[in-house]
Amino acid sequence: MPMRSLSHGLKPLALALGMLLASVAQAGLFDDEEARKAIVELRQRVEANRVATEASDARRADELRRAMEETASTRRSLLDLQNQIETLRAETANLRGQNEQLTRELADAQRRQKDLAQSVEERLRKFEPGKVSVDGREFSADPTERREFEAAQAAFRKGEFVPAQTAFADFVRRYPQSGYGPSALYQLGNAQYANRDYAGAIASFKQLLTQAPDHPKAPEAALSIANSQIELKDTRSARKTLEDLVKVFPQSEAAGAAKERIARLK
Repeated sequence: MPMRSLSHGLKPLALALGMLLASVAQAGLFDDEEARKAIVELRQRVEANRVATEASDARRADELRRAMEETASTRRSLLDLQNQIETLRAETANLRGQNEQLTRELADAQRRQKDLAQSVEERLRKFEPGKVSVDGREFSADPTERREFEAAQAAFRKGEFVPAQTAFADFVRRYPQSGYGPSALYQLGNAQYANRDYAGAIASFKQLLTQAPDHPKAPEAALSIANSQIELKDTRSARKTLEDLVKVFPQSEAAGAAKERIARLK
């Protein structure tokens, strides 16, 4: 028991006892038996007050202990909560970092996929037919056809007539249904004419007129047939070819040239 509380509780009783004893001694009103009863009663009151004080102090101490325990528990709970918050913050930051990394990786993957798709598309485009325009005619041609025709054309333009003749002859044989066919026959005939293969030139130009009589190069092909016949000294055939040219293609430039040649043949 706290001494201060006990002393504080006994002071009033001690004072009362002292006053009672002093009164008894002075007045002589009480005998020994009554004095003993008074003293016993007073002692009981003192003891009861002491017990009550101790009980009160014990309750207060217990309440204080519980309050301290509750405070300590609350502090531990707050500390645990703070630790959980810090853990969640760290996990959130980590997830945010992972999300940013995944976003970057997804963007990179999408970019690579787009580049790959474009690359594949470009490669496929090299093998897919495409629109081309030659001698005023537009048609669809495979990339391989286009490359081979342009290679033969390049040889002809450089004056390499023998390689050009071989290239155009191979082209006509390999691609009989090609849209380049009439133009290839025309250039084949020109290469043969340049190589003085007049009979071969006549055959190529006639094949062009048979396959595509309305081709833009048809009038010139007819004129070239007549020129080849003249080179072969076949004047009669040349005249007939020129006269037919004027009749079939009267508005063409070749028809004008044909008229001049007819006049010289007379």
